[in-house]
Amino acid sequence: MIVIRLREQMRAYMERTGERLTYADLADRSGLSKATVETLGSRTSYNTTLATVDKLCAALGCGLEELLDYQPDKPKKSRKRARKPGA
Repeated sequence: MIVIRLREQMRAYMERTGERLTYADLADRSGLSKATVETLGSRTSYNTTLATVDKLCAALGCGLEELLDYQPDKPKKSRKRARKPGA
């Protein structure tokens, strides 16, 4: 799963520049809707486009490796079906 670390990068932006960005500010700077930015900030595994990621990286002044994180999916446990007695 690819995780979007938007909040972390917004904090890093503030530490670098001294400027606090709200979701509305980031939406204005990136050309994305505020709803999209809010969703990306609250749902780290949200499925988005590369164009959106590109806009966020440009607005935050960060690279892909700083905004995105790959976390392998946990293996799914297989469920064995119970056999009916006498079958």
